Amino acid sequence: MSGIPWLDQADLDFPPIESALDDPNGLLAVGGDLSLPRLLNAYRHGIFPWYDESQPILWWSPQPRAVIFPERLYINRSLRKALRRNDYEITLDRNFAGVLRGCAELSQKRPGTWITDEMRRAYQALHDAGWAHSVEVWRDQKLIGGLYGVAIGRMFYGESMFSRETNASKIAFVHLCGQLHEWGYPLIDCQVGNDYLESMGAEEMDRASFKKYLQQLTNGQSNPKKWSLDWYYGKPPAVQL
Repeated sequence: MSGIPWLDQADLDFPPIESALDDPNGLLAVGGDLSLPRLLNAYRHGIFPWYDESQPILWWSPQPRAVIFPERLYINRSLRKALRRNDYEITLDRNFAGVLRGCAELSQKRPGTWITDEMRRAYQALHDAGWAHSVEVWRDQKLIGGLYGVAIGRMFYGESMFSRETNASKIAFVHLCGQLHEWGYPLIDCQVGNDYLESMGAEEMDRASFKKYLQQLTNGQSNPKKWSLDWYYGKPPAVQL
């Protein structure tokens, strides 16, 4: 990877995100590690790791950025019907490890995964320290879907989601957006856009604007802790399982 900076193990700093490549879009640096301090520094600057087992650690900051403003979330008719049935329960941070496993599951649609054992250990450590969070969707006390991400200040960085039943990940995302809006989080980083995210209201944001949001939302005092639900679509907060 000629021309891409290799990170020193002892140095947690990253190159400016403006120096990321256009092709492949957003590749910024290689190497380093997935220690908690490095990951937190990366997210604060709009950088995230994404690589597979055959590669070194790759760090990215794409342009443009896919984001969702929680108050602009789009809920289509079929999803609205699924939400109104209320035949599920929602929890936060109840089974982070289970959500990680679900997001790493292989299927015909997803024959490979970037959530390696190394990544799983790193994000579990972030969760244990109070920085990474999960949304779980349960039916009959079985985990049927969910998502996870990282929260710093009033910024949430979405990482991955999964469904074992129709609409389960979307139900998780609706509750995430509602809860974050209730708590005063104005923006969710979705990293790279796709049809799924666009169907939920994702927008593109240029790098300079995204950087301004980061500076505004992550510079305040952060209070890492376990999350609990106090917002629920259509009825009171979920009963604890």
